[in-house]
Amino acid sequence: MFDAKSFLKTAPHLPGVYRMLDQKETVIYVGKAKDLKKRLSSYFRQNVSGSKTRALVSHIHSVELTVTQSETEALILENNLIKQYLPKYNILLRDDKSYPFILITNHKHPRISAHRGPRKVEGQYFGPYPSAGAVWQSLKLLQKVFPIRQCEDGFYRARTRPCLQYQLKLCSAPCVGKISDEDYAAQVKNTSLFLSGKSQQLIEQLVQQMEQASSEMAFEKAAQFRDQIISLRKVQEQQYVSGDHEEMDVIALEWSHGVACIHVLFVRDHKVLGSKNFFPKVPAGSDPEEILPSFLAQFYLSGAGGQMVPKELVLSEQIADDEQLAQAIGELAQRKVSFVYAKRGEKARYLALAQKNAQLAAATKLSVKEQVAVRYRELRQTLKLELLERMECFDISHTMGQSTIASCVVFDGQGPNKSEYRRFNVEGITPGDDYAAMLFALNKRYGKLTDESRIPDLILIDGGQGQLTQAINFFTDWPFTKKPLLVGVAKGTSRKPGLETLILPDNPAGFSLPSESPALHLIQQIRDEAHRFAITGHRNKRGKAIIKSPLENIDGVGEKRRQALLQYLGGLHGVMQASVDELATVPGISRQQAEKIYQACHNN
Repeated sequence: MFDAKSFLKTAPHLPGVYRMLDQKETVIYVGKAKDLKKRLSSYFRQNVSGSKTRALVSHIHSVELTVTQSETEALILENNLIKQYLPKYNILLRDDKSYPFILITNHKHPRISAHRGPRKVEGQYFGPYPSAGAVWQSLKLLQKVFPIRQCEDGFYRARTRPCLQYQLKLCSAPCVGKISDEDYAAQVKNTSLFLSGKSQQLIEQLVQQMEQASSEMAFEKAAQFRDQIISLRKVQEQQYVSGDHEEMDVIALEWSHGVACIHVLFVRDHKVLGSKNFFPKVPAGSDPEEILPSFLAQFYLSGAGGQMVPKELVLSEQIADDEQLAQAIGELAQRKVSFVYAKRGEKARYLALAQKNAQLAAATKLSVKEQVAVRYRELRQTLKLELLERMECFDISHTMGQSTIASCVVFDGQGPNKSEYRRFNVEGITPGDDYAAMLFALNKRYGKLTDESRIPDLILIDGGQGQLTQAINFFTDWPFTKKPLLVGVAKGTSRKPGLETLILPDNPAGFSLPSESPALHLIQQIRDEAHRFAITGHRNKRGKAIIKSPLENIDGVGEKRRQALLQYLGGLHGVMQASVDELATVPGISRQQAEKIYQACHNN
């Protein structure tokens, strides 16, 4: 048992972060405090309020402290630790990293592209955008107005003449000098202004430049400015103007029957850029008042909010310590950020819209959750299982026995758990042997399993009796007490959905379920997901094999020698056409290596 009294004697009256760990040394909760001793004392009182807090305290085995200079610093550290440990009793925002941005690089001739993930590439980032579709729509528009390059760096460096994008007037071809560096830099600057929401300022600048070019008799240049002005004004006419407020995020929370939905409206340059729903993971027994501040901290103090945090965050409800949180977000964004609780006017109308969207999304989520629960219950009753909380499905994909991939998808009580999905490169079997491939996948998945809690209640095998037999043989000498139920899912003779046959170890003849059965719909869903995941991996592997260079598998020819060959002989085509004598003239390539390279190229 955790000795709370002894621990509290040493706890300081200072701001900081505390980490609560269970008996397995796993972090189960991360919190911050202005006064660590006072905050931690509240957990170990005789009458602790809240079922979640009582459950948390019962699992505490040790507590680790980190003292900080200020409460703001503690808030930022708390967010980082939550992201790192994903504690069981914290409210978790899992999908904030999916936000895409538009990136303008810092090259001599900058490139504009979509970007997702950590911002390791130097350049200007614009966003976040609510979806990838919004990014590609913006990039398509920018190509027509500001023809700066969107091609990969490798393609850009290899050009000796303009590509098709130049012919279509979608790129100014800086790669071959069709535009001066000064003019290209001006186009990049204009693009940056447009993406920053300063389109009206940009139009005014272009008007001045057009008039100056016209006065200097540079009519062709003036016409280019005129065309850009016309395009930008058309864009302004098509976009919905929100009103007097230039930028803000409008955030509404809906909490209903254990489902939390947060809807965010993004307003930039007086228009709605888009919106997105978030469904944070909320531990049972949590106080609803914790949800919104947890979301704000995890979203805006991480990579998702990034450097494009707006000046105002319009919130649907009052939160505790709002000034401290706003200060922390502002320090990270390097600008003043304020929380607004709108009661009337334009902001209140936007808030009402966000609230309605949050309510609809939560209702939809609840409906889907209820449907999933019905399907699980029906399948558990059909297979006579005492418990069905986790099930896994395996599938094999290959083309004529080549590039074989095995997939394993996982469904928990909420449906697909994509973070648990796994693919396996099947090796060491006879090409096309699906039975051996299935045994290989099962051994990869469960051969070194040590945690019994990760054993599924049900394993579905996409295939007939042969594949199921391999699974039965694998689990014959199963070392654990818990043993999953094995079910083969065989397609009917016509291979149409609804005609599947379910094969059990004690029922080789199999049986079918009615086409309207919720249990069958769940089996079809996980089987189709396993098939999709397997075939996607197979296609990727097959595509890599097709474009693989014959130089990559030659003993003694590493990356530096491959680069020397390609540079000296003018690319892969030159290497393929070279004789042994020509290959031997490449610096660093011996006569013996030249003969190996020649044989490898011509055998392939």
